[in-house]
Amino acid sequence: MSPAPLLNRGRRLLGVATLLLPALALAAAPATPIRIGQFASLTGKEAAFGVAGRKGIELAVAELNAAGGVLGRPIEFLVEDIASKSGESATAVKKLIARDKVVAILGGNASSNSLEAAPFCQAAHVPMIAISSTSPKVTAMGSYIFRVCFIDPFQGAVLAKFAGATLHARRAALLTSASAPYSVGLSNVFRERFTAAGGTIVAEQKYTEGDKDFRAQLTALRSLHPDVIAATGYYTEAALICQQARALGLDIPIIGGDGWEAPQLLELGGAAVEGTYYSTHYSAESPAPEVQGFIHRFQAQRGGEVPDAVAALGYDAMMLLADAMRRAGTTDGPAVRAALAATKDFPGVTGRTTIDAQRNPSKPAIIVTVRNGRVQFVSAVLP
Repeated sequence: MSPAPLLNRGRRLLGVATLLLPALALAAAPATPIRIGQFASLTGKEAAFGVAGRKGIELAVAELNAAGGVLGRPIEFLVEDIASKSGESATAVKKLIARDKVVAILGGNASSNSLEAAPFCQAAHVPMIAISSTSPKVTAMGSYIFRVCFIDPFQGAVLAKFAGATLHARRAALLTSASAPYSVGLSNVFRERFTAAGGTIVAEQKYTEGDKDFRAQLTALRSLHPDVIAATGYYTEAALICQQARALGLDIPIIGGDGWEAPQLLELGGAAVEGTYYSTHYSAESPAPEVQGFIHRFQAQRGGEVPDAVAALGYDAMMLLADAMRRAGTTDGPAVRAALAATKDFPGVTGRTTIDAQRNPSKPAIIVTVRNGRVQFVSAVLP
C-alpha cells in the first residue's frame, strides 16, 4: 500500500477518535453530587441534639452512597454549627442556600431554631425537614417546611394521659422554661389535657434557659403537695431540676418531653433521674427489625455507641428526603416538596410515617423511664 492511503486512513481514525473523546470524557466524569445541608448545635448547651442528629444523617448518607447515591448521583453532606445561639440558624441556612447551593435543608432540633430558619427556606423554595422541632408553629411557616417528629399537642396529650392513667396523679405541678417555645407549648397542652381528664394543676413555676438554681421554684411547689411534676424544658435544666428536687425531699415522679432525650441527662442527673419518665420518638429496646437493624449499623460505624432518638430522627429525615427525590425523579425544589407532601407509610426507624396536610408525620410516641442507670421502654402510644 502506498504512503498516501495509509496517511488518509490515519487521518480518518484520528478524526473518529477526536469525535469520541468528549463522549468518553463525559462518561468518565463523576456525577455532580447532590448537596444536602444541616444546621445544628454541634457546640454549646444543646450540642447533644445537634451531634446526635448529625450522626444519624451521616449513617444514612454513607448507606445511600454505598448503594449508588440518589438518581445516580452521590450525596454531599454539609453541616453548619449554630453553637446553641439565637440568630445563628438564619445565618447558617442563608449560607447553605446562597453559597453552598444545597437542594434541601435538614434541621433544626430546638423549635426556636427551626422557626428562625424556616422563612428563608420557604422564600427560596428549598424543602426543609425539621428533625426534632415539635412546636406546631414550625410547619405553619410555609408549604416547604416539614418534620419527621411528632408535634407538641400529641406529645403533651400523651404525657397528660400517662400522668393520670398510669401514675394515677390527680394533682400536677408545671415547671416551664418561659424562654423556650417548645417548653411553653408542651406545658400548655399538658395543662389543657390533664385538667380536661379531671386533674388539677396546683401551680406553674417558670425559669429561663441557662438557669442553674431551681430551689425557690421547687420549694414553692413542694408546699402544694403535687402528685407529679411536669418539667417541660431541655435535658440540661431537667437534670439539675431532678437533683435539686430530690435534695429538697420531693420524691414524687418527675416527667418531661423529648427535650430530655440525651445521654447528658443521665450523666448530669445521676441517681436523681432514676424513676423519671419522658416521651420520645423511639426506644433502642424495640424488637422491630427496622430499629434493631439501624442500631446494628450505627454501632458498627460508631464503635458500639447506642443511638438515641435524635440520631434515629436524623437518619429518618435523610432517608425520607432521598425517598422523595427518587419519587420526584429530580432534585428540583417544587417537585421534591410535592413528593414529600405525598409521603405515605414510609418505613422509618422511628415508626411508619405518613405526612399529613400540615406537613407533620402521623406516628407513635414512646414513653421511657430511667431505671438502673439506663433508659428503658415503658409503652408506645399511637396517634
